[in-house]
Amino acid sequence: MVRSELAEFVAALDGSSQLDALLSDRDTDTRVKSDVLGDLLDGADVLVRNFLLLLAEKGRAGEIREMAAEFEVLVAEEERVLEVELTTAYELSEAEFDRIVSDIEQKSKRKVQATRSVAPELIGGIVLQAGSMRLDASVRGRLDRLRQELATTRS
Repeated sequence: MVRSELAEFVAALDGSSQLDALLSDRDTDTRVKSDVLGDLLDGADVLVRNFLLLLAEKGRAGEIREMAAEFEVLVAEEERVLEVELTTAYELSEAEFDRIVSDIEQKSKRKVQATRSVAPELIGGIVLQAGSMRLDASVRGRLDRLRQELATTRS
C-alpha cells in the first residue's frame, strides 16, 4: 500500500508542473509546502502522509522523486527482483519476450521485471542489461569483438 501510494503521488507530481515547482522552490516556506501536502494527502496512508510531510518540514520536498526511486530499489532488493533491459534488433512477440524473461528467472532464481527496446543497428541477437552487468549476444557485438581481435593480432 505504501509503495503504490508513493508511486501515485510521484505520478501526480509528474503530471502537475505547478505542484512540482512549488515543492522544488527553495524560497517557498516549508509550512506552505506542508499545508499543500497535508491537503493533497488527506485520506492517504499514514506512513506516506507523515513521510512526505516530514520531507517538507526538513526542506527536502524537492527530492521526493529521488527518494521514491531509491525506495523502489530497496523494495526490489528485498523482494529479490531483478530489473532487466532487453534490447533486440526487432520487436519481440509476447511469446518470445515471455520465454526470454522466464529463462532469466530460472537461471537467476529471481523474479524479473523487464523492459524492452528495439535497436535495429544490432542486426540480430539480444543485449541484456541488469544493473552494471551487460551481456551482449548481438551480431553487432560479435562483429565489434571480431574487429578488435583482428586489430590486436595485426599489431
